[in-house]
Amino acid sequence: MKLKTITLAISLAILAGPALAATEADVEMTFNPYKAGMPSYPGLTAGMTINKANVDQFKEILSYGFHKLIKEGAFEIKVAPTTQFELSKAYIDATRKNLNKTKLGANNGDLEGYVAGRPFPEEPDIKDPRAGEKLAWNYKYGVNWGDNASISPFYWKYRDMATGKVERIIKFDFHFLNLTHRVKDAPIPEVVPNPAHLFRAIYVHVQEPNDIKNTQLLIQRYEDDQKLDDAYLYLGFQRRVRRLATGQITDSFLGADLMIEDFEGYNGRISDMKWTYKGTKFVLLPMWNHNDLKLATDMPPEPDGYKYVNFGGQGGCFFDGTWQLRKVYLLEAAPVAPGHPIGKRQFYMDTQLQNVDGSIDIYDRKGELWKTWSVAKSHAEHHLPINKGAGIGLDDAFMMVDVQSKHCTTGHFKGQVDYKQNPPGMFQVQNLRGGD
Repeated sequence: MKLKTITLAISLAILAGPALAATEADVEMTFNPYKAGMPSYPGLTAGMTINKANVDQFKEILSYGFHKLIKEGAFEIKVAPTTQFELSKAYIDATRKNLNKTKLGANNGDLEGYVAGRPFPEEPDIKDPRAGEKLAWNYKYGVNWGDNASISPFYWKYRDMATGKVERIIKFDFHFLNLTHRVKDAPIPEVVPNPAHLFRAIYVHVQEPNDIKNTQLLIQRYEDDQKLDDAYLYLGFQRRVRRLATGQITDSFLGADLMIEDFEGYNGRISDMKWTYKGTKFVLLPMWNHNDLKLATDMPPEPDGYKYVNFGGQGGCFFDGTWQLRKVYLLEAAPVAPGHPIGKRQFYMDTQLQNVDGSIDIYDRKGELWKTWSVAKSHAEHHLPINKGAGIGLDDAFMMVDVQSKHCTTGHFKGQVDYKQNPPGMFQVQNLRGGD
C-alpha cells in the first residue's frame, strides 16, 4: 500500500512537472504572439459586420456572453484587422533582466523573487495545476495603466437596456499609482517612503452630481497578497472618512452594475480566487485606434477637442467601435469565500497585453450567466498626444451589461498616462479629508 502511495505521488509530480525555465524565445513570443503571422478564422474578413443573422458562424471566436447578446439582436460588431499592441520597452527589458527569478510560493497568493516585468512569460501548460495562478500574477504585475495614470474626466452612465433611458450620470476622476516594481516613470524602482509596503493604490473622486459630489474612494493594495486591501470611503455630505468592510467591495458601487472588485476587470487579491487555466484560442476583442473611430456626438467635446467613444445597440449599452481577432488565454476565477455573490468569472485574457478586461463572462452562484463585462482598448499611439510612447493598451470605454435584469452601466474615458497628475500624496488617507 505504501509503495502504491509513493508511486502515485511520483506520477502526480511528473504530471505537474517541474516548470521548465523560461527562455528568450518565450519572452519574444509573449510580447509578440503574432510574429509568425496574424490570426485568421474561416469566413472572417476585415470590414465585415457580425450580427444575429451570421453570428452562429463565428460562435467559436466570441465569448459565450457576447455570442448570446448578438444572437438576441442586442448589438452588432464591426471587424477590423488584428494589430500589434506593443508594450513599453522598459517593461519588456525588465522581463528579460529578471527572467526566471519569480517562483510561486506554497500557497495561492504567495510569490517569491519577483522584481519587475512579466513574472511568468512562458506559455501556460494545461497540465500545470497552477498555470491559472501564474496568469493571474501576470495580470497583477502587468502594465495595466503603467506606473501611473489618470482618467479625468470619467463618466459612468446608468441605462435601462429595454428603454434606452439614461437614469443617472456620474462624473469621476480616477487615479492610479504603482508604488513598487516601477519600470518607466521616475521614481524607479519604487516610491519612497513606503513604510506600509504597498504595491498599488487607486484614488477616486466624484465631481458630479451634487448629491454625491466629493465622495472619494481610496484603495491601498499591499505587496503581500495575503494581507487584505485597505479601502476608505469619504462621504462629502457627512464630511468623514470611514473604512470599508471587506464585504463592501462586492456591493454595487454607487448604484452601478459593477462593484469595486470589478474595477479593471478584476480588482482583488490573487488569494481571493481559485484560478484555472482552461486553454488558448482566438477570440474577437474590442481593440482599436481611438482617433480612427466614429466618435460620440451626444457628449460635448472636452476643451482640448477630445471626443469620447460612441455607444449604440440596445439601450445604448454597447461600444460602437471595431473588434479584432486576438490570441487569448481562457482563465477562470472562482471565489474562495463561500458567501461571495458571484459563482465565477470567465476571462478571455489577451495574450499580448495580459490584461483580463477585454471580455469577461460573470456567472451567478447557480451557474447562470449574470453579466458581461468589457473594457475596450485603444492603441496609445492613436489617442491623446500625451499618451504617445506610453506602451500600454489604453482603456477607452467600458460596458457592464446585466443580462438578467436588462440593465447596463457604460464608461466613457479620457485616459492620460501622466505621472504629474498622480502625486504620491494623493493616495494617502489624509488626502481624503482635504480632497473637497
